[in-house]
Amino acid sequence: MAGVRVSSRNARFQVWQALLGNRNKRQRAGEFLVQGVRPISIAVEHGWPIRALIHDADRPLSRWAQDVLRGQRGAEQVSMAADLLAELGEKGENAPELIAVMEMPPDDLDRIKVEQDFLGVVFDRPTGPGNIGSIIRSADAFGADGLIVTGHAADAYDPKSVRASTGSIFALPSVRVPSQREVMEWVEARRTAGIPIVIVGTDEHGTVDIFDHDLTQPTLLLIGNETSGLSAAWKDLADQLVRIPMTGSASSLNAANAATAVLYEASRQRAHSFKTGGSGRP
Repeated sequence: MAGVRVSSRNARFQVWQALLGNRNKRQRAGEFLVQGVRPISIAVEHGWPIRALIHDADRPLSRWAQDVLRGQRGAEQVSMAADLLAELGEKGENAPELIAVMEMPPDDLDRIKVEQDFLGVVFDRPTGPGNIGSIIRSADAFGADGLIVTGHAADAYDPKSVRASTGSIFALPSVRVPSQREVMEWVEARRTAGIPIVIVGTDEHGTVDIFDHDLTQPTLLLIGNETSGLSAAWKDLADQLVRIPMTGSASSLNAANAATAVLYEASRQRAHSFKTGGSGRP
C-alpha cells in the first residue's frame, strides 16, 4: 500500500515515541497513539479523526487491517520496520499489526449530552491513568453519558488509560477541566435549562447507603482521588454524600471499583424504574 516508509529512528518516529510518555507533547500535538483491533475499530465506528495509520513494512496484513487502511483514505499511511513498530506498541518483541495516530478532541463539556435521564461521572484529581481508563470502561458499560476529570490529574489519553478503557474512550465523551468551578457552571446552565442534575458524592463516611438513594434522577456522580478521596470543595458542592456498605475488613474500595459499584447500582435502579414506571429503589 502506498505511503511513507519509516526505517530508522528519524524525527517523525521520535515525535510518535514521545507521545507515549510525554503528556505535554501529546497536548501540544493534539494526538495520541492507539493499538488493538477493538479500540481502533470502535474509534472508526464512532468517527474519530485518524491522522496516520502505521503498519509493518514487511508483514502481510489481515483483512481487518486492510479494511481499516482502505476505509481511512484521509489518514496518512506509514509502513515501518518491525522493531520500530514494536517500540511504539510497547509490547517488547511483539509488534502490533496496526497503530493509529488519533486526533485528540477538544476538552469541551458540551460534548457530553445531557437529557432528563442524564448520568455522568466526575473523577476528582486521579493519579493513576489506568483507573481513568477503567472508570471510562465501566461508565460506558452501565449507560453513563460522559466522564469529567477535574484538577491536577493523570491524563485520560495516557497509553495506560487508553488500554484500560478497551476502546470505550472512543464511545464515551471524556473531558478534562481545571477545577470544579467549570463543572458547576456547566451544571447550573443545565439546571436553568430544566434538567435538575443532582450531584452525588461517594465517600466512606457518606450519610446514606448507595442503594437507599434515588439514582434515577439526572445524576452527576463524584469519585474521589485514589488516596485522599473527594476534595473538601466537592464535598461541599454535593447534594448528597453516599457510601457503599461493606461488611469485610476493608474500609474502602479502589476508586475504579467504587465507581463500578455505584454505576451498576444506578443502572439497576434505572432498569427497575423503566419496568415498573416508578422509583428504581426497592
